[in-house]
Amino acid sequence: MSTQRPLVLFTNDDGINSPGLWASAGAFADVADILVVAPAEQQSGTARSLPITSRGNIAERTLTIAGREITGYAVNGTPAQAVQHGVYEIAPRWPSLVVSGINYGENVGNGVTISGTVGATLEAACLGIPAVAASLQVPKDLHLTYSREVDFSTAAYFVRMFGEWMLNSSERPVDVDALKVEVPARATPNTPWKVTRISRKRLFWPVRPPRRDLTVDGTVGYAQNLDPSTAEPDSDIYTVLHEGLVSVSPLSFDLTSRVDRDSLQSRLQAAYMLPVSMNGRKPGI
Repeated sequence: MSTQRPLVLFTNDDGINSPGLWASAGAFADVADILVVAPAEQQSGTARSLPITSRGNIAERTLTIAGREITGYAVNGTPAQAVQHGVYEIAPRWPSLVVSGINYGENVGNGVTISGTVGATLEAACLGIPAVAASLQVPKDLHLTYSREVDFSTAAYFVRMFGEWMLNSSERPVDVDALKVEVPARATPNTPWKVTRISRKRLFWPVRPPRRDLTVDGTVGYAQNLDPSTAEPDSDIYTVLHEGLVSVSPLSFDLTSRVDRDSLQSRLQAAYMLPVSMNGRKPGI
């Protein structure tokens, strides 16, 4: 049996200078070999994108993690691209786990498809690497900052807890490709946690740019526009923002709807009067 410690790759969407990233890496310093490969700059909202405009150049950065200096890698690209560069160019061996975060601000509800934090974990999962996406609830005005006022210690505690499970569990269900961990602002290590679903509701809604001339620069903003108590009681939004509990949502890169597919095929065939065939296609097509 190998005595080599697991290699854990840490990334995020806030950028390599984020204290949240450093906190998550520090939480594993005593049990794993740490590799930090993160975007050089803020990449929030980039989801799992792999834009061809990214230059892909990589710069070494000296980071202080858990009291000791390590070499980190700043990638000119998105979180998903940071994962690719980390796995295929930088890692000395195949990572045992990818941790994305800890993010400034919660990633909940149907907004998870926007999140670069989540996008990095899905990219890792699609490469066959277990992954954890971690976010901490903070005020909106801190979302795009590197504020040192934010205490990531509790979130790091839960990242370590669920990251170790992903590392060590031999009975992880096949469809659990990643875990999304959401930590309330006032949580402590004693705060209860529960397994949740992704809410179908939207927490942050688009805000129209304050401009009259469309030729003037202007980006669509966002603001919270949902009462969390109206979300599904078993959801991430309700658990974190209404109950104040830690939410752990299992993620799958299988985006197939849970609808009964045979029933849906029958409905579609009936709606368009398509002849029934073995492969669901109209004969002759």
